[in-house]
Amino acid sequence: MNPSKHSLTVLAQIFNLIPRNQIPRLANEYGVKKKCRRFTPTSHVLALMHAQLSHSISLNDICDCLGNHRGALASMRKAVAPTRNTLSHANRVRNADMAEALFWEVLDELKRMCPGFALYGRNYCGIPRRFKRVINVVDSTTLRLVANCLDWAKHRRRKAAAKMHLRLDLQSFLPSFVLVKSASSNDLVQSYEVCAGVRAGEIVVFDKAYVGYEHLFSLNERGVFFVTRVKENTSYKVVGQHSKPKGKVVRDVCIRLTDPKTSRKYPGLLRLVEAQVEVDGKLKVMEFLTNNMEWAASSICELYKSRWGIEVFFKEIKQTLQLSDFLGYSENAIRWQIWTALLVYVLLRFIAYQGSWKHSFTRLFTLVRGVLWSYVDLFSLLDCCGTASGSPKMRAAPEQCYLPGFS
Repeated sequence: MNPSKHSLTVLAQIFNLIPRNQIPRLANEYGVKKKCRRFTPTSHVLALMHAQLSHSISLNDICDCLGNHRGALASMRKAVAPTRNTLSHANRVRNADMAEALFWEVLDELKRMCPGFALYGRNYCGIPRRFKRVINVVDSTTLRLVANCLDWAKHRRRKAAAKMHLRLDLQSFLPSFVLVKSASSNDLVQSYEVCAGVRAGEIVVFDKAYVGYEHLFSLNERGVFFVTRVKENTSYKVVGQHSKPKGKVVRDVCIRLTDPKTSRKYPGLLRLVEAQVEVDGKLKVMEFLTNNMEWAASSICELYKSRWGIEVFFKEIKQTLQLSDFLGYSENAIRWQIWTALLVYVLLRFIAYQGSWKHSFTRLFTLVRGVLWSYVDLFSLLDCCGTASGSPKMRAAPEQCYLPGFS
């Protein structure tokens, strides 16, 4: 079965998911002027999207490929192919806040167009099914850069890196908050900003890097439930038994912090659940901390286990999109590339949702990358392609029928 034809290329079909007037309007709001008369902000965004979808490894790679498809490129809102110097200058000079605003506006527009995408954008298998409220997972990932060219991102003496702090909605598997900074930024310092949008009644899960008792108390005062790990140097006393140990739960107790500084920052009660967790095939005892006194101890363990979902998200964007080879050295150019990568991720996820794609995101990305300039209908292509399905074929061989010792 062959996919049906289309009047637009696959790249144009993806790009048309962005509303036509959105890029020019944001360019005016953020003062992104046409330094080059022909290379408009629309052409700039399209060039960077193509770099992500085609895994371009250099500015010359982008410019040469777009130059070879000038005819098809002109049909995409009169976009033009840039020269190497023009694209480099645009990445360095044009305000990257525009790319950030574009990402959030496009995500909101996709959610408005298809409300189901905001609720069930992806069926993540690790989410605890008994919880109907929103589960937010907070973590950060480091993007390695070249130390001798990026003074703004100095991380260690011979290393440079950018860090992406992210809050992920597990129900839709879509980002709710993203903060891009140099890797020297402390996770705990950024925790207030990352968790600022979490509403009362929602759940937030994070690891020990985001544990600050003043931060935990502010979440508790806002009516937000949190689940995290206990730091090794935490001083506390047990004030009561919460529930009897059951299964792999070693103990479930209520505690109060005893250190003068931490007790002043968090004067209330906390719940500590100690359980045996399987890590790399071996049982390991972990201590979990929460402010919820009603959930079962096993539910608290499952909630922290669901934190692995954000690691899956980071793996998807770092192993498929172009976040390993950067096309510029300035902070502005790095931000343009990161926000465009997230924009492409959301657009592909929306296409997968609309096309009822049942396979992996990596499989979808490689499929789209191979037909960017082809005039085929994208959703027809998704219906025709996929991984092998059905029951495995049986192979009958005489040597299998007459093994020694069998009659």
